[in-house]
Amino acid sequence: MSFSTPLTLETAHRILQQFSAQRLDFEKPTDTVSVQEALLWVAAHSDYQILGVCADSLEEGIRALEGYARALNYSPNLDLEPMEGSVYIKFNPNSKCYASLYDGKHRGVLVSCQSADATDVNEMYGHLPLDLFEQESHSSNRIAIDT
Repeated sequence: MSFSTPLTLETAHRILQQFSAQRLDFEKPTDTVSVQEALLWVAAHSDYQILGVCADSLEEGIRALEGYARALNYSPNLDLEPMEGSVYIKFNPNSKCYASLYDGKHRGVLVSCQSADATDVNEMYGHLPLDLFEQESHSSNRIAIDT
């Protein structure tokens, strides 16, 4: 795939850092493709990713998790207990997916990149948009990258 702009790990990191939970006062980027590319770029430079979804409902959280998981080549078991209200869903590809009620104000997806090698990406990004990889919202759901 050719990226819309030349992408480096530093550029990808800078794009994703705009979504930091500590920066609630900024205007989020509207270029969905560059955010998707940046996330897939940093994911390609890490061993695996842990996803945390903060959503208004279990259904909304599952939709978001499915989109992100598909984009990152994961197939989580989403057999979660039904619950009403805002939720936090955690997916770790090395363990079970779980959901719990969440009373925090943040909404979005946290992506924690994990790497054994210190020179690779060990960073958390988010809260990224819940619908970043939803098929209804975006024509291209999976972006292949060559590293």
